[in-house]
Amino acid sequence: MDVLSDVIAFMRTGRPSSALVAWHAPWAQEFAAMPGAAGLQIILRGSCWLLRPGDAPVPLAAGDVVFRPHGHGHTLAGSPTPPAIARACDPDEPDVPRFRADLSEDAGPPATVTLCGGYRLDRDLAHPLLDDLPELIHLPAHLGRHPELRSTVDLLATELENPRLGTDAIVPALLDTLLLHILRAWLDRRPVPGATGWAAALNDPATVAALQAMHRDPAHPWTVAALAAEAGLSRAPFARRFTALLGRPPLTYLTWWRMTTAARLLRESDAPLHAVAARVGYTSEFAFAGAFKRRYGTAPGRYRRTG
Repeated sequence: MDVLSDVIAFMRTGRPSSALVAWHAPWAQEFAAMPGAAGLQIILRGSCWLLRPGDAPVPLAAGDVVFRPHGHGHTLAGSPTPPAIARACDPDEPDVPRFRADLSEDAGPPATVTLCGGYRLDRDLAHPLLDDLPELIHLPAHLGRHPELRSTVDLLATELENPRLGTDAIVPALLDTLLLHILRAWLDRRPVPGATGWAAALNDPATVAALQAMHRDPAHPWTVAALAAEAGLSRAPFARRFTALLGRPPLTYLTWWRMTTAARLLRESDAPLHAVAARVGYTSEFAFAGAFKRRYGTAPGRYRRTG
């Protein structure tokens, strides 16, 4: 897979949660801090405010997308000075409702309808891209911008509001698609000249080419020279460029990616250790075990049993 697809596939664990929620004025809802999780809010109808301790209220309008990648708490409210706040339900509890709304005639039409989503992240497998993400990604609705994101939102809202046969398979896939489109939109911003980090690296064709090669085939006996050839650069300029953008040399990143891939294989497959070692480029099971223990502080077999 490509780098961004791997980021999502590796770091998310379990099934993502989602719900459509209709809010009747006056309203406010606190979303408690959830370490090891990420959440999103999409305003489908009406408007509201995003409130965070110590920060100015953020106005949200229909079509706005908000992504909180680090699980910090926040509040959504119908006004910047909300009434009493109720704590949101835990997305890990069983049978999180897909659609929560009081649409009775007595209640009247809702003031705001939001689409909420939550992801549990496996910190052992979290990609360093996650650390580069800001606390808040806010994508305001603008006509013609991010059409794929808007289409995915429409599909997801339809499935949640009118579940049919196949919805249980479609919703998690759409949530992953939505998350990818959010990250694409963040990565597609115009890079600041001289910037470093993953946003800059994934907008640099040479660095992306080397990263794609490592992700495509981690078992290959890559050298700096071979990766430089993938990037279309000579060895020394490539190594300097990669290290300056990502804060680690190419082969250091390769070792990290191999160990992360191995950890996922150990947790999700019954492949014997020698096969896992070979999948990530180690001909010696002993050498693989040593590298794995340096990364995770435990032997591969114990990691599998306790994962």
